Amino acid sequence: MRPSPLSRSPVADALYGLLNPIPFGCFVAALIFDVTYARSAQIMWTKAAAWLIVIGLFAAIVPRLVNLAQVWFTSRRSFSRAHRVDFWLNLVAIIAAVVNAFVHSRDAYAVVPTGEWLSALTVVLMAVGAIVVAVHRPVMEVLP
Repeated sequence: MRPSPLSRSPVADALYGLLNPIPFGCFVAALIFDVTYARSAQIMWTKAAAWLIVIGLFAAIVPRLVNLAQVWFTSRRSFSRAHRVDFWLNLVAIIAAVVNAFVHSRDAYAVVPTGEWLSALTVVLMAVGAIVVAVHRPVMEVLP
């Protein structure tokens, strides 16, 4: 089996693999902080969640651009339908995170419960996307 001329860039793969887990970790931590804030009413938790959401959004830009280029433009043959589903789920999760960032700009307890639901939605969408990719094996292109 030879590598395909349409195969993915190793640098882009490394960049994607390095940066892609950061937003998911930030959004999971934001969900934990939102739940903690709803239970304790300590303002520190919602402020920390707001910062984590913003950091997660900034960290999500580069991996999503790499994913966009690889899945939709450069090497369409080497990606399965699961990668496209993962792309759309992550895109919807990022939109939910953007809305959540605006919700977290509200004062104190006005964040509850909308912030919790949006944080949970973001985490669930990203987790489902990762599970879909993990369950489906990537399509390997074999050249004659």
